[in-house]
Amino acid sequence: MNLPLRKELRSPLRYADYSLGLVAVVLSAIGVALNYSSTWRILEFNGQDPATFAKRQVLFVVIGIVVMLAAAFLDYRLYRDFANSAYLVVMLALVGVLFFGVERNGARAWYELPGQTFQIQPAEFAKVAVIVALAAFVANQGGHLRLVTLSNAYLMLAVPLGLIYLQPDLGTMLVFVAIGMGVLLVAGAQLKHIFVTSLIGVVVVVAMFNSDNLGGPALLRQTQEQRLTAFLDPGFDLLGASYNINQSQIAIGAGGLRGQGWLQGTQTNLNLVPEQETDFIFTALGEEFGFVGVSLLLLLYAYMLARIWFIARASNDLFGAFACVGALSMLTFQIFQNIGMTMGIMPITGIPLPFLSHGGSSTVVAFGLIGLVINVSARRHLT
Repeated sequence: MNLPLRKELRSPLRYADYSLGLVAVVLSAIGVALNYSSTWRILEFNGQDPATFAKRQVLFVVIGIVVMLAAAFLDYRLYRDFANSAYLVVMLALVGVLFFGVERNGARAWYELPGQTFQIQPAEFAKVAVIVALAAFVANQGGHLRLVTLSNAYLMLAVPLGLIYLQPDLGTMLVFVAIGMGVLLVAGAQLKHIFVTSLIGVVVVVAMFNSDNLGGPALLRQTQEQRLTAFLDPGFDLLGASYNINQSQIAIGAGGLRGQGWLQGTQTNLNLVPEQETDFIFTALGEEFGFVGVSLLLLLYAYMLARIWFIARASNDLFGAFACVGALSMLTFQIFQNIGMTMGIMPITGIPLPFLSHGGSSTVVAFGLIGLVINVSARRHLT
């Protein structure tokens, strides 16, 4: 009698969800096209290679794909053994960037590589380290978090939050909060503890916003206060703090149903939207491809997030499930926050749009997390 081949003896790659990697590559291809369209005109005007940003983004995507394949190949359960070491190394990198990093837009958050062409942002890699370390920690609790263990989890989040606050980078801090809340809720944290923590967080944010009015030192930079004020009052400082969001909304609205066409966007070609290839790249898509293009992008994102959630639920290993939830929480928040701020429904923060925004660290990290999720999907039938 022929016995069926045991599942654990089969190659786990046959169970991998390759569609996730395909969607990530498609999104990145869209990102490269938008990187070109949002920068070519100003580069050409300045006598530079109009494809400079697009070529650089292609390099980032290629590196990201290699990282994704590597992350998908090595058994993810081995990552659990190195979770604490990786967390410690990245925290040291966050400390080092405060002393040896370069400053851009008022934040000291990047290491600059020789040649002053590329920068590395350790806060992006800290997202992966925190996801893996937090997933490993709560997995050891068996899905039941007591107040003491929950406090230890908060401490794991507090360290990177504090270091990133010193850069300062308010937007990235919010990403870590989203990661923590997502993982801890799924890992068994009681709603009353989450509620109390959220309430304390709201009080802290309000206190930071009004610290100078309360007689203490200002805990937010002037630009951060102005951005929050502009979000609450769109008519505030139209040529300053509100300029970005107003130009962003004009660009998106100009796209209409089908858009003005690739390389034909008026706002984009006139370079009227600041930081368009990074934080505001969604506006280039909205202006050039309109409602149809935006809908397609959102459908691709929706498919990606839905598949990650399915893989998290199908995992027979708590560490794998919680790691997927961490990746899902990070990507969901960044997508919602980035698109929301370009439309005026969220305050402006320096959060990249996954796979589309120009940037090496953010692109590689996004691909790496997709590789981790593919890894979990490939081994969900193994014991």
